[in-house]
Amino acid sequence: MDESPRFVAEDVEVGCIPRELLMERSGLELMRDLLAGKLPPPPISRTLNFALTAADDGMVEFRGVPLFDHYNPAGIVHGGWASTLLDSALGASVNTKVPVGFGHTTIEFKVNLVRPITVDTGEVVARGTVTHFGRTTAISEATLKTLDGKLLAMGVETCAIFPLASRS
Repeated sequence: MDESPRFVAEDVEVGCIPRELLMERSGLELMRDLLAGKLPPPPISRTLNFALTAADDGMVEFRGVPLFDHYNPAGIVHGGWASTLLDSALGASVNTKVPVGFGHTTIEFKVNLVRPITVDTGEVVARGTVTHFGRTTAISEATLKTLDGKLLAMGVETCAIFPLASRS
């Protein structure tokens, strides 16, 4: 049995943020609600074994542990695992700046994979920060590092910012 730490246990309810909350709360408020356990973690967190661990204005942090389940045929963690943690940090950092009634979506993102990741890598930290937040676009950058600070991957992302249409 794999004894790696699990960030979201099998018996924990997972889910998505209800649309009505997106119309009532800012992105930072929602990120803080996720941290406080007032909202369930998203399903991807359990699948890829990572979780939001910090959120502030323009900054978020995720932590995760790679599992054997994340390996590719070459015997290392698939680049998509690192990319997903980075995309989560990149997008969530932008989300902390989004006002009530607005949303965001990724337009494009780029990832540089610096070192191979294996189950022996242990816990990693993805930290995302906003470098630009405008009326219609935002840019963020993120790093994925080991707990002792070794760079594993880095990324940049551009997001569209838009008003959410209310449903009647």
